[in-house]
Amino acid sequence: MSTHATRRNLIEQQAERFKPPVFRPRRSRWDDLLAALRRLLDLQAGSAWRDLRVELATASGTVLDVGCGAQVFRSLLPPSAQYRGIDTRDALDRFGYAVPDTEYVDQDDWNVPPASVDVVLCTEVLEHIEAPAPFVANLFGCLRPGGRLVLTVPFAARWHFVPYDYWRYTPSSLDLLLREAGFRDVRVTARGNPVTVACYKAMALCLIPFMGAAGHPGRRLLGAALLPVLGGLALVGTLSLRWDWGEDCLGYTVTARRPPVS
Repeated sequence: MSTHATRRNLIEQQAERFKPPVFRPRRSRWDDLLAALRRLLDLQAGSAWRDLRVELATASGTVLDVGCGAQVFRSLLPPSAQYRGIDTRDALDRFGYAVPDTEYVDQDDWNVPPASVDVVLCTEVLEHIEAPAPFVANLFGCLRPGGRLVLTVPFAARWHFVPYDYWRYTPSSLDLLLREAGFRDVRVTARGNPVTVACYKAMALCLIPFMGAAGHPGRRLLGAALLPVLGGLALVGTLSLRWDWGEDCLGYTVTARRPPVS
């Protein structure tokens, strides 16, 4: 029997051993504290927060958060912005989200009037969309002429929410996808660099002893011994976000506009 034949056929895998913990809706200062701790230990979340804090600071008018999950970035919007969060009807089954003030919609009918939104926010969603081109066309159609898209996608990230994780995008593919939908002024920036990615992967290894560790004192002791290493990696990884270099990164932050009417 060949080595290839003895390895797992991942097409048959319908779930991951460690499912990403869902984000918590912001209801109290305790939730703010837990969210800040998560951003320190989850460099994907921390790097997205760092970028969106800047991108959303000047948002105005109606902001549509597509695939909003727990509405993690809603607090970054100015008070004057009008927020609306939508997600797919099967968000609970696929991703574990059921937030009271979210509108759950069909994938093909978002119940959003054409050209009615000033800003579309779409964070860590595009990799879960089976047919990205029609989805991006819907993002474009929601925006008023001159409206802005703010989008994030992962790059150096594990296969997650199995089997509903389909794509990893490069700057070239993002530019192509958005321009074909009609977007202009496309800008793609990296979240992190090779050092950030190395810290992120090493942190994931440090967390393995905590996965299903109940009843395994040896694993818990190993996890406790690795906590200082985990903290050091988190610090170095967070600091490394300040530098823009290399072709490897955690993910991309994308902005684009629907052209104004000429």
